[in-house]
Order: sequence, then structure tokens, then C-alpha cells
Amino acid sequence: MRRTWSRRLRPLGVAAAIALGSLVPVASTVGTAAAASSSTVWLCRPGMADDPCTASLRTTSYGAQGPAQTLDPKDAAHPKIDCFYVYPTVSTQKAVNADLAVQPAETNAALSQASRFSQDCNVYAPIYRQISLSALNGFGHVTQADVTEAYDSVRSAFMDYLAHDNDGRGIVFIGYSQGADVLVQLLQREVDDRPAMRRLLVSTILLGADVTVPTGRIVGGDFHHIPACTSSTETGCVVAYSSFDRPPPKNSVFGRVGDGVDPRYGQGPDPNLQVLCVNPASPGGGAADLEPYFRYGNAAAPWITYPDLYRAQCMTQNGATWLQVTSIAGPGDTRPIVKQTIGPAWGLHLFDVNIALGNLVSLVGRESAAYVHSHG
Repeated sequence: MRRTWSRRLRPLGVAAAIALGSLVPVASTVGTAAAASSSTVWLCRPGMADDPCTASLRTTSYGAQGPAQTLDPKDAAHPKIDCFYVYPTVSTQKAVNADLAVQPAETNAALSQASRFSQDCNVYAPIYRQISLSALNGFGHVTQADVTEAYDSVRSAFMDYLAHDNDGRGIVFIGYSQGADVLVQLLQREVDDRPAMRRLLVSTILLGADVTVPTGRIVGGDFHHIPACTSSTETGCVVAYSSFDRPPPKNSVFGRVGDGVDPRYGQGPDPNLQVLCVNPASPGGGAADLEPYFRYGNAAAPWITYPDLYRAQCMTQNGATWLQVTSIAGPGDTRPIVKQTIGPAWGLHLFDVNIALGNLVSLVGRESAAYVHSHG
């Protein structure tokens, strides 16, 4: 089933708007956007000044016991693959479709979600005419034309990137929430049914977007030819999930096929489909420890991580499929645990990326090595 309406475009409420607008607390440093040969405005692009996707990765690691440790990973010197990142709903502009101005919300999204992938790839991230937080919260009427405008701006940037920057390198597509939903459409139209384009596909990470597959299968549904990743060295595949710390309720926003979709655009529940879940810590299945990374505003070490604090496993129950995130903190462990900030129906949506960011980056590194080995 090819989607005709953006599934995640639904009212967020004030709490969600605030949370998605800020993501996690970081300094409001705006990078200098770079324009390519077309009208593309780049949030991240190799060689541009103050690129947020190449910012410091210095990290303080807090274990359950013992002193904190400082980690200082570096960007890859000469990455052999690219990452194409599309950020989530963060625009604080009043119009239905955001313009192409680079503002703190977009910069913070790139810092928090995309910059750590610079250890494995050249990160490209376009500014796009996304549906704004204001519009999603009822201060504007969102039409199919508005959704198309958001998609078209991403497609235009991607075509610009292919024409002027790609040079035949493999690509990892990374998107979250509205960004992931736009990427689903881009992959459907420009990659999935085109063998030459699929050859460039290292993998795709689509979080908080309810990617679908036929029940019990790993390919079909949203994509005809792009399967779920089933190992850490598989390429040409998709990683997708929505995280919850308890089973999703019946009114959950994520994890259920078709629930909450505007019926005017012909999508509703389909008993033959289920939402895809791939555990980034164990793509082959089963439970595994997560590696969370969060920005927290310390200029000297702007990242923080808590090892051995969470485990995750994909689960299916009562019509929902999700990534179950469970705290494994022992007695006396005082490290903070993420909560359902917006409420049970949203689960841990605001943390989908950062709760497993270390696993995602490591997975891209292994997939990159496998892709380069197999493609020469």
C-alpha cells in the first residue's frame, strides 16, 4: 500500500510542540547555510561554514558506578558513503509550510540527531518546506497541496545532491517523524522501483513513521523491493521502529497500521499489514542493550551517554508492533530514565532517535563497510 497522505501529520498539542521544537536542550547556534547550484539551502553539507553535522562529538559517559569517562570520537577523515538526513517537525514559523530560513530549531535537530553519523559518512541535510508545528496544532488548514509542497522541496534537494555531490557513493537515508514520512515517499518514487538507484542504497533509517510490511514478512507494504534489515552487515534495507516503555494503548499514535489517518485520503486500518520494527541493537531479533546519546548544552563536552541503562526488543501485541525499551537500572542507580513526555499514546516518540543513537551510528558503520566491500 503506497501512502497518499502524510501519516504523521496530526495535531501535536502544546506539550509536543514545545518538546519537538527543542528536542533536548542545546545551545541555539545557527550554522551558515550553503546554497548549491540550484535553489537548495543546505543545513548540513560537507565544506560549509559552521556545519552543525560536523560539530564536536565529545561525550561524558556516566556508568552506574565509578567515575565519569570522557569520550572524544572524531568525524571520519574520508567517508566512502553519504548520509541524507531529513529532520522532524520542528519549525516554529506561523505559516503552514515553513520557508527555507535556517533557524535554531532546525540546527538543533541536526546537532541532536544527525551529527554523530559524521563518524561514518558525509552528512547532507536540506532545509525543506515542512508542515510547521503551528499548522499541525490547528493554527492553519493543512491541505494535500501543502504536504506535496513539503515533499517536493525535499525531492528537489535530493536531485540537486545527486547531480552535484553524490559522485556514485552509497547513501544512507535518515529521517524521523515528518522527516521519515517524507523520505518514505521519496524512496517509493525515486529508489524502490529503480534498480540503478537501489544499487546506491546502503540502508535507510526511518523512525517514528510507521513503515508497513505484510504481516509476518520483511518486504512489501510501503516498499516493493527494500526489505527490513535482518543483520548488522546487510545493505539495501530499512531500519524502522517507534519506541514505547510499555505496551501501546489502543489509541496509540504509533505502532498501528492506519490508525488516526485522515479518511479523506483513503487510508485506514489494513488487517493484512503490520508496522515494521527492526531493533537497531539486534537487527536479527531478540533483546539487546541500547546506547543512548543526548545533547545537554555543555560546550566542553556537549554529549552525554548512559551505558547499560536500557535494553530493547521488538514486540507485537494487540494489533501493535513497537520497540519495547526497558530500564535495566539496578539498585542505587540514580541516572535519569526517559519518560512518556507527551503521554501514553505517543510513547517515547520524542526519544526515538537518541535512545538508540549509538546503536544506529554503529550499525551504519558496519553497513558502510559491507557496502564498500561488496561494491568496490
